[in-house]
Amino acid sequence: MEAILYVCHGSRLQKANEEAIAFIKRCMKKNKNKITEYGFLELASPTIEEAYERCVNRGAVKIKVIPVLLLTAVHAKKDIPEALSRLREKYPSVEIRYGRPIGVHSNMIDIVTERLWEKASQISEDSFVLLVGRGSSDPSVKNDLSNIAKMLKKKIGSVLVKDCYLTGSGTSFEEAIRDAENSDAKEIYIIPYLLFTGILMTTLNKKISEISNNGNKRFILCNYLGNHPLMERILEERLSELDFKKEDKPKKTRKITS
Repeated sequence: MEAILYVCHGSRLQKANEEAIAFIKRCMKKNKNKITEYGFLELASPTIEEAYERCVNRGAVKIKVIPVLLLTAVHAKKDIPEALSRLREKYPSVEIRYGRPIGVHSNMIDIVTERLWEKASQISEDSFVLLVGRGSSDPSVKNDLSNIAKMLKKKIGSVLVKDCYLTGSGTSFEEAIRDAENSDAKEIYIIPYLLFTGILMTTLNKKISEISNNGNKRFILCNYLGNHPLMERILEERLSELDFKKEDKPKKTRKITS
């Protein structure tokens, strides 16, 4: 039997974990597999190991593993594959296919645009849009979010769009805010490129409240990405790439070996 295992990041904030679980359960309802489980990389339970063992105990001999992560960074490249390699050694008769994170996808631009329009029916040319990512030391994160920012700018027109980060490399959120304050823009829209709520959303809210007293400018915090049907569709695509019968797509599927 085949199983699907969704792997989420995990958060210290219980509400974030609850949002992740609700989203995954919606995804689970759309696939026909009898065995579907979810696990967390850190800070929440069940762990990847616990969820994997549930799949095996329910009779799975093939497992498709989908990282429910926005961008490709250390978690997707190293942490999850290492956990799966250990499980492959423990259960050598079980075949694993490891999928891709959400990544740069046109549907993500649609979601980001929707979050923007929730706060403004139209945006003037003297507005400034900050796309705020979690951040990472992995340069591919900056490359991906930078491309998403460019795609967003192309979609919404001549408004200035800039990517920035709460941690790691690239332009920091603080630097981006200073640039926005020094610009001619009267309205600064801040879009958190985050799947669910969490400590980083609390940090954003706090920092924005500290600068919102600038009488000449209006700072507007948009909603984070959240549970969205288009994101469910992307995960369905990622699952379709992991068909065990497809042996001709090495770039899109990664088989974990011991």
